[in-house]
Order: sequence, then C-alpha cells, then structure tokens
Amino acid sequence: MPIHLPDVVREYFEADKSSNPDAIAQCFAEDAVVIDEGNTYTGREAIRQWMANASTQYTYTVKPIAIAPEHGRIVVTGHLAGNFPGSPVDLRYIFTFADDKIARLEIVP
Repeated sequence: MPIHLPDVVREYFEADKSSNPDAIAQCFAEDAVVIDEGNTYTGREAIRQWMANASTQYTYTVKPIAIAPEHGRIVVTGHLAGNFPGSPVDLRYIFTFADDKIARLEIVP
C-alpha cells in the first residue's frame, strides 16, 4: 500500500531517485540544515554539493516504506539499497519544515 508523503518530501525523494542535486536543493529553505553520516551541511548550496558528491560515490535506490509524525516533525522510513557498505538498510529521514520547504533533514539508522 503506497504511503502519502507531503509534496516537498515526495519531490525530495523523486529528485534523489533521478540523482538531480539541483532539484534536491530546491526542496530546501535557503538556510536549511542536513545532517547525514555525522556531517552537517548548512545552506542550499552546501546541500546541493552534498547530494552531488553522494551520487558520484554510490549507486543506490531509496523507497519510502513508512511515515509518522513525531514531535512536530515528519519521520519517513526509507529502505536504502545499493553499492555501499552495509546495504541494504532502513534509514529514518527526519524532516522539519518552514514555508513549504524543508528546513532541516536528519538521516539516521
């Protein structure tokens, strides 16, 4: 059964699927923050670069499999599979929003 994602979250995962760092960056507020693998990326350009680098290191797919509200945030569980160590893995994508954009994204196991 498909899950219903907020528009900007759906756009984020669609852009990720197409390996489009520019489209991913546009999902975020100008001063947004992404935390992934112990690194913090602040601002739309840093986020674009983060995704551009990730798409050159690994080939992967992510499929959202669950969504739940949590303390004013939206948590999407995604099944990630690819050519990276530990594949496949289920990760939690913790989204916070501001004005229909992603203000913060933390990706954790």
